[in-house]
Amino acid sequence: MLDQPSVRPGRAAECTRTLTRRRAIFAFVVAANIAGLLWLASIAVPPRSFGAILFVALFAISLPWTVVGFCNAVIGFVVMRLCRDPVATVNPLAKNSSGDEPLTASTAILMCIRNESPDQVIRNLEPLLDGIARARAHPLFHAYLLSDSSDPEIIAAEALRFEAFEKKWKSTIPITYRRRAVNTGFKSGNMRDFCERWGADHEFAVTLDADSFMPAHAVLRLVRIMQANPRLGILQTLIVGLPSVSPFARVFQFGMRLGMRSHTLGAAWWQGDCGPYWGHNAILRLAPFTKHCAMPVLPGKGPLAGHVLSHDQVEAALMRRAGYEVRVLPEEGLSFEENPPTLLEFKRRDLRWLHGNMQYWRLVTAPGLRPVSRFQLLFAMLMYLSSPAWIAMMAIGTMSLALSGARVGPAMPVNFGAGASLFGLVMFMTFAPKIASVVDLLLHEPARRSYGGAASFVANVATETLHMLILSPIMALAHTLFLVRLLVFRRGGSWNSQLRESHAVPWRLAMTRLWPQTLAGCIIIGVFMMKAPDRIALAFMGAGGLLVAIPFAVTTASPLLGVVLARIGIGRIPEEVDVPAALESLRLPAIEARGRNPRMAYLIRDA
Repeated sequence: MLDQPSVRPGRAAECTRTLTRRRAIFAFVVAANIAGLLWLASIAVPPRSFGAILFVALFAISLPWTVVGFCNAVIGFVVMRLCRDPVATVNPLAKNSSGDEPLTASTAILMCIRNESPDQVIRNLEPLLDGIARARAHPLFHAYLLSDSSDPEIIAAEALRFEAFEKKWKSTIPITYRRRAVNTGFKSGNMRDFCERWGADHEFAVTLDADSFMPAHAVLRLVRIMQANPRLGILQTLIVGLPSVSPFARVFQFGMRLGMRSHTLGAAWWQGDCGPYWGHNAILRLAPFTKHCAMPVLPGKGPLAGHVLSHDQVEAALMRRAGYEVRVLPEEGLSFEENPPTLLEFKRRDLRWLHGNMQYWRLVTAPGLRPVSRFQLLFAMLMYLSSPAWIAMMAIGTMSLALSGARVGPAMPVNFGAGASLFGLVMFMTFAPKIASVVDLLLHEPARRSYGGAASFVANVATETLHMLILSPIMALAHTLFLVRLLVFRRGGSWNSQLRESHAVPWRLAMTRLWPQTLAGCIIIGVFMMKAPDRIALAFMGAGGLLVAIPFAVTTASPLLGVVLARIGIGRIPEEVDVPAALESLRLPAIEARGRNPRMAYLIRDA
């Protein structure tokens, strides 16, 4: 049942039964893990007081995100190790295209932008157009630059640069630039405007963001797979980070590369035809998307009403409700994006996603959605609700420790042996997607070489683990504070552009944005130092990131440090060891930094 063959006519019912069995197995394993962890939690913190009962309840809220990620990682690891073709195992439609079928479908390339650098947009799009032209597929493609920009200077730059861009490609691939004066509906409204104006002119649409990059061979493969499978509505690629010169992005993209591989394979194994859509670096079938995937406007007032910010997973659910398949193609090398260069930009993007995901509670009960789609919407909310649960547990534990031995009340009873075991299990399950990929890569010599060798790879794994131990509590408290602002004070965020280029973060700005994390870290670490100095190492593992949030934000944004890390190979990904031809034209600073010092370049090649 693990190694599912390609779908052929007459086998749809069999594939449906296989997916049903897979989902039943997955649900049972998730439930069993949650039950086991709750049992251990009841031993670690016996529910003999209100504080203890609340602690266990909060722990239960935090579990689904951790356990589901762990189960996806285990399944993904098994698929990677035991299946001859892991991609085809989780997406059999990938085998329905041999790669040389004639292209017949008209395809639109959509790049949705808002207050972005026109030069960066052109830099990321032009190699794709050039590759399509060299493949002689250009008569079937049309590129659209769909702008929602509001900054006057950027609007003027867009008009100038995109007009020249249109003229340059006019005789090869037509380019249409359109700017909306009002960005109604945010990005989904931008897409809806395209569908109403030009959607009927094309069969497929490849969706890109300003920070997206896809080589031509990847886009052509997506088109061929869509042509071969007329019931396929959305095909999402596995997105990995472009080589970056930002210290924050370098280490983050290394961890993202590891975690996404096993997690996506495992999730695709049981999600099957009800897969994810991440809003970009994917291909859509336009007719059903236009007809069935219009985003609802949520009634009422306040930050959770109106237009939906996080539109992508809702569109996937609507496409599946219409009877079309939504699948992921978990294959590296097809799809890239630029990650936020600093902690502050990463935080800003994540809080926008949080805001949008909280709107899903109005959509989970929408009529006609598939059960897996409802779970995905609910799970997207739990991803962020687990953060305040963890912060509340840390607060309860710290308060209980602070009051221990005081007259104001009894401390919450804790079995520290069981508690340490529980903490270790949860940490292992949290890092399981990366652990699975690390083990798989270490067992493959070519894969080890692609990361610069085993020693370099292991050193980068250790660096990324420390990075995530610092980052996780910082983001958990940021999520918590934003949720309080959103749900209690009814104040949300806004949809703005990102600062994508590497840049320094001033100390004053870091202190202004991250003082709550620092204060919380001082309190937690201070209480442990006074009350339980023998467990200070455990306190630093859980809350040390809060204490160093400000210097972490400043240091990991240093452009100079980023160049040094790129030269010595910290955060190195395969595209920096063996640069794909498709990336050479981007002239990425992280790749060019390798050659600035001949000695360093020699060491990188031979690491």
